[in-house]
Amino acid sequence: MACSIPHPGAGSIRKRARTAPAFGKDKICAEIGKDPRAAPAGNGSNDRRLLLGMFNLPFIDSFLLRAFRYRTRGFLRMEEAPGTVPPAPREGQGYLYLHVPFCEVLCPFCSFHRVQHHHGQAQRYFRSLREEIRLYHRAGYRFSGAYFGGGTPTTEPGELVETIALVRELFGVREVSVETNPKDLRPEILVPLRAAGVTRLSVGVQSFDDQLLKEMDRFKKYGSSEEIQAHLRAAAGMFPTLNIDLIFNQPHQSLASLERDLDIIRSLGANQVSFYPLMTSPTVARRMAGAMGLPDPRRLREFFTTIGARLQPDFTPTSAWCFTRNGQGSDEYIADADYYVGAGSGAFSFIDGALYTTTFSLETYAQRIAQGLTGITTRHRLSSGDLMRYSLLMRMFGLRLDRAWVLRRHGPRFFRRLWGELRTMEWLGAARRDPGGWQLTERGRYWLMLMMSAFFESVNDYRDAMRAHIREEQGESDTLCVPASSPAGVSK
Repeated sequence: MACSIPHPGAGSIRKRARTAPAFGKDKICAEIGKDPRAAPAGNGSNDRRLLLGMFNLPFIDSFLLRAFRYRTRGFLRMEEAPGTVPPAPREGQGYLYLHVPFCEVLCPFCSFHRVQHHHGQAQRYFRSLREEIRLYHRAGYRFSGAYFGGGTPTTEPGELVETIALVRELFGVREVSVETNPKDLRPEILVPLRAAGVTRLSVGVQSFDDQLLKEMDRFKKYGSSEEIQAHLRAAAGMFPTLNIDLIFNQPHQSLASLERDLDIIRSLGANQVSFYPLMTSPTVARRMAGAMGLPDPRRLREFFTTIGARLQPDFTPTSAWCFTRNGQGSDEYIADADYYVGAGSGAFSFIDGALYTTTFSLETYAQRIAQGLTGITTRHRLSSGDLMRYSLLMRMFGLRLDRAWVLRRHGPRFFRRLWGELRTMEWLGAARRDPGGWQLTERGRYWLMLMMSAFFESVNDYRDAMRAHIREEQGESDTLCVPASSPAGVSK
């Protein structure tokens, strides 16, 4: 059964235009009401000055998002997959993502695949996860790093340490990242993680504003702002990289609240911070509307600009929304790796030009692993054009498109096929071309943030659809996640 989840707004785009929005100067000038044929003779500098003077208007943001969504509308047209291990790529650097979906608190704003933590179920899940890891090793996969995300992987610290040890034994990975929450920043958890080889700890703080923490249902479980800061200061220095995840453009977040968060970040010992815009899905938006309200997209530019300005000079951007102290690097594996494998329930993979997803049913996941299969249930092989656009998006998300890398991966046809996109980025001042490739500018980082948000919201839509399919078979109400104590549904 095919499952196509287009990007948000794709339907309305088709109603407005039967052909894809052009990226060239003529189309953009026409959109802002200026006929380029009436422009003074010359090299077009007057047209460019006109656009660059209007780059901060909402219209430009809206137009670029419309074009982006249209051009990438086919990324997630998934079809059923057999579940066997895909052939291992013969070249390139790979990364392993391991999804641990268990959480103690199901936050109302979260769109990721997660379920309420239950000890027995989590132990069984980790056993299946380790067996799936062995499947990829036997198939010849090699990885340079591993990322444990969720959910909250540290809900089961003993199982997590055992799984990290297996990954390091089989693949000899140099980097191991683990997500956690402020409550788990305790010596009895952190010391074994560091001893197991964890090089990066990412803490989901979301905000240092007590009122916002209460709205997100995190205050009672994870502590006040002062308590969280104390935990972070105690953990600073234990790991080579301590990352703090924060969310901006929350419904009741003020500019003053955001600025306080930024000042706190600069005072802590963390050497990396990831500032994500609040990204939703239809199901999450419905629940947020009652619990904490909905975000206002009109505030995105002001918030994003404030973040970059306030963090400097202590932090510098290493992706569209990640900042590191003294430019120490980032862990955006989707931007850096040539391919990545997602193991566990509700995980995504990108392997040899194809996207894969695994089952969102925990019981079905365990059954498939017991049968010698992976958790993969759907896949979509990108067309040559979509594969190039995917590469452009991910590389620019990491701030730079390297010409030599493009030639190795796609050959010179990449520049012919995506000439319009590359030229428009230069023309709008979103990227600067140099002999080695294209470097994203500050202006371009904002637009890349918008595009990556749209991409991840389309992924959230897909997650919604998969979870809804399970709920229908279980007769569940319109909640975000399948309760961990319920019998699992079908594979998708």
